[in-house]
Amino acid sequence: MLLDEIVAAVRAAHESHSPLRLRGAGSKDFYGGMLAGEVLDLCGHCGIVAYEPTELYITAKCGTPLSEIEEALAEEGQMLACEPPHFAGATLGGAIAAGLAGPRRQQAGAVRDFMLGVKMVDGTGQVLDFGGQVMKNVAGYDVSRFIAGSLGTLGVIAEATLKVLPRPVAEATLEFTCDEAEAIRRLNAWGGQPLPLSASFWFDNHLWLRLSGAEAAVAAALGKLGGKPSRGAAAWWQAVREQTHAAYAGPTLWRLALPSTTAPLALDGLRAIEWGGGLRWYASDAEPAVVRAAAAAAGGH
Repeated sequence: MLLDEIVAAVRAAHESHSPLRLRGAGSKDFYGGMLAGEVLDLCGHCGIVAYEPTELYITAKCGTPLSEIEEALAEEGQMLACEPPHFAGATLGGAIAAGLAGPRRQQAGAVRDFMLGVKMVDGTGQVLDFGGQVMKNVAGYDVSRFIAGSLGTLGVIAEATLKVLPRPVAEATLEFTCDEAEAIRRLNAWGGQPLPLSASFWFDNHLWLRLSGAEAAVAAALGKLGGKPSRGAAAWWQAVREQTHAAYAGPTLWRLALPSTTAPLALDGLRAIEWGGGLRWYASDAEPAVVRAAAAAAGGH
């Protein structure tokens, strides 16, 4: 699919006052509000436009599979910083539009934090460019970050430029046995120390920590933290990233974003804690208003 075809489709929809449903691989159709409108399939608008390993940025079209991008980065010893989930053939445009980050978010940051530039088609069919290839870019409004997590409501993400990071030289995972309250206490205590913590996950009274960085830093942290080494760590974190872990099973899950220091909530059904205490998953039978009120009272949502 050419950019001109996307522009033509958007202009036609604008002129007829018809909604468009922007779709890549459809791996996140479950996320956000109810979907409506004629489908504009963007999978055909794909390919890596530019990749400069020495400058730590990559530019790709919206329909480019994340797997293709990560394969190119891996060849140069680099990676997408926030570990966005792949689900079923996820594309770059969908990953940005959803704004979902994986377990490394607690160390690296969100999708928006690595957006350098974007080429987009707005609701009238205009092609707009924002940002560039460096972090300190002052060329107009910072729409490239604003579009992350917008779920397609601001326009079609035709191309995007992201900052990438070197892969860590060393990684190790530790396992601890503790309840929810103790896990939150430990995570906040460790979070205030200069430790190379790249991910954390609490489930079923067990807490896992991933350490990533220089060999000396990881070795020092291993000696300081204790715990026991976790086997099969790569597959474990892959299951967390793709939400295929047993913690995510069930018909209804609540995903609560909270201050990391928040004490255990008075809600039943806690399944998991991620991001150093900042993300908590509940399989609760409570009324939606009760769950939302509990999150809001804690300063979250």
